[in-house]
Amino acid sequence: MATEAVSGVVHAPTPSEYIVHHLTHFNTLGEKQSVIVDWNVFNLDTIFYSVLLGVIGCLLLWNAARKATSGVPGRFQAAVEVLVEMVADQAKGLIHSPESRKLVAPLALTVFVWIFLMNAMDFLPLDVIPGIWAHIYGNLGHDEHHAFMRVVPTADLNGTLGLSIGVLLVCLFYNIKIKGIGGWAHELVCAPFGTSKNPIFALVLGVINLAMQLIEFLAKTVSHGMRLFGNMFAGELLFMLIALMGAAWTGWNFTSVSLWIGQVLAGSVWAIFHILIVLLQAFIFMMLALVYIGQAHESH
Repeated sequence: MATEAVSGVVHAPTPSEYIVHHLTHFNTLGEKQSVIVDWNVFNLDTIFYSVLLGVIGCLLLWNAARKATSGVPGRFQAAVEVLVEMVADQAKGLIHSPESRKLVAPLALTVFVWIFLMNAMDFLPLDVIPGIWAHIYGNLGHDEHHAFMRVVPTADLNGTLGLSIGVLLVCLFYNIKIKGIGGWAHELVCAPFGTSKNPIFALVLGVINLAMQLIEFLAKTVSHGMRLFGNMFAGELLFMLIALMGAAWTGWNFTSVSLWIGQVLAGSVWAIFHILIVLLQAFIFMMLALVYIGQAHESH
């Protein structure tokens, strides 16, 4: 990315311009979103990479199942078997209905693999895909300065809240399926503070209980998505700050060489540590999904 001075001379972007450009989505607006909520804006890059990585994840699991043998497994099959067994054990410990686990366990496995792949996009060199997209965008006759592209779907709050809302819908489905509409409606107005035989007290407690239940569903959904987003957004931002150390090169002098060495060292250390974050955040999201779905099976 480059910007133009008043004289027409092209110069490198400032650190703030560089970060803002990399934090702007390729969306239907064509520029940085100016308000927090705008239902007319779709982040096309988040949608594209989410769908693409979802398909890749499903193909990997399908290929592992298709090539599975009863003999000595290969490395890929062994890794998938360990992963499947791990998810099945976690689902068994949290969801006691064997019938529900037939759907929930594969769903949890898919969520784990999908989120891991989306998180792992953070390991790609920061400017490679945005640079390629800027070249393509420019060849299409557009201004390369507006060739925005973000490749980590989980660093977009829209993407992570979409995932958590999906978990919420599964929870609502099992609340109705296990307890029935009447049983779940009764739970909404009778838990957690119970009810009363006095009609007035029963009405007051019912309103309070319903408000508490709605707040609980809202809080769990928002925190579920925000936790994943916060960690991945912070990681993406840190990679940008590390990249700026190398971008400060002004020649073979002490400052430039020191910053370049610092970039290599800091980037390597952070990338290694980020492997743990990528795995851990995928695992935490999956586990919370299982916990919330397991709670939907329980009666107050």
